[in-house]
Amino acid sequence: MRFRWWLLLLLLIIGAGAVGVWRGWISLAPQWNPWAPLDVKATPNVLTRYKLMRLRDDPQLCDQALASSGLRVSRQADSPGATCPLLNTLRVQGGQAALSSSFLASCRLAVSYALFEHHALQPAAQAVYGQAVTRVDHLGSFACRNVYGRENARRSQHASADALDIAGFKLADGRSISVLKDWPKDNQDARFLRQVRDSACEMFSVVLSPDYNAAHRNHFHVDVGPWWVCR
Repeated sequence: MRFRWWLLLLLLIIGAGAVGVWRGWISLAPQWNPWAPLDVKATPNVLTRYKLMRLRDDPQLCDQALASSGLRVSRQADSPGATCPLLNTLRVQGGQAALSSSFLASCRLAVSYALFEHHALQPAAQAVYGQAVTRVDHLGSFACRNVYGRENARRSQHASADALDIAGFKLADGRSISVLKDWPKDNQDARFLRQVRDSACEMFSVVLSPDYNAAHRNHFHVDVGPWWVCR
C-alpha cells in the first residue's frame, strides 16, 4: 500500500513538473524542453524524435526548426487536389554539402535530412577520411506511386515527399563513394557507408540499405513515415 502512495506521489510530481515547463513556470534548457523548437545544430537526445514528430502538422514549428538547419530551401505551393497531394512541402537545394540535384521534401524530411548531415554524415566522413563530404548524390524523393510500383500495394512514402533515396557521396579530395560499388567491399569505403547507414537510423524512421533486399542494392532509402526499420 505504501508503495502505491509513493508511486502516486511521484506521478503527481512529474505531472506538475510537466505542466510547469509547458506553462513556462519552470525553466529548462531548450534541448531538454519537449515544447521548445527543435535546434538542428544541437546534439540529438531522447527528445529529438518527439520534436521531429511534432513538425508533421505544425508548419510554424517546422519553419523554426528549419531556421537552425543551414539548409537552402524554397517553399512549394500546396497541391491538395492532386492524386498525390503535397502540403507544407519544400524544395531542398543544399546544405553543408551540395546535392546532385534539388529535391522535394516534406518539412519533417527536410529537417531530418539536416540532422543527418550535421550529426551523422559529416562526422562519419571526418572520422573515416579526415575530410568533409562535399556532395550528396541521390535518386530522387517525390514519386506518386505505390511501394515498389505495385498496383495493389500501399502508397510509398515517396508519394508524400517523405522519402529520399541516397546513392553516394563525393569527398573534398574528389573521391566518390558509391552504395552500389562500395557497399559489397571490405575496405574503408564500405566501413564509411555502414557507419552512415547506422547513424542515419537515429535521424529517420526508416533506413533501408543493400542489406535489406536487392531493390536497395544501389541506394539508402530513408524516410519519416510511421514505421521503424533500420536495415
